[in-house]
Amino acid sequence: MIVRPLAAQDREQWQHLYDGYHRFYDRPDLPQDFFDAVFDRLAADRPDDFHGLVAEEDGRLLGLTHYVFHPHMWFPEGVCYLQDLFTADQARGRGVARALIEGVYAAADAAGRPRVYWLTQEFNYAGRTLYDRVGVRTPFIRYNRPL
Repeated sequence: MIVRPLAAQDREQWQHLYDGYHRFYDRPDLPQDFFDAVFDRLAADRPDDFHGLVAEEDGRLLGLTHYVFHPHMWFPEGVCYLQDLFTADQARGRGVARALIEGVYAAADAAGRPRVYWLTQEFNYAGRTLYDRVGVRTPFIRYNRPL
């Protein structure tokens, strides 16, 4: 297995994984233009927008992650937000998610932004088991503006 930047030839497999990610979080049946817009943003490789990494084995994508660097008032060098992380069902338990997180850590280090953070839902027990080993849980509670 290798972890590498998302590439144009990954489009179809990436969408299958990203759709699975959204279904996990109860966001099924997203329109095609949603996936088109997200992939176009990732493929543009703009420094101020999201970046993508994939885990690949024998030409098959096993997982994906998306991350973005952004400014932070407390840390002048900025921080890295890992927004999306997903592993294909058949690849779970093989270290794919850990490898993807470590790939984001390496990208953040290379960019001079070693602080990396992410969120997950409380019910994501399998993910949280890994996150407790590769990160430090904070006491923060998130609030959203009601729509």
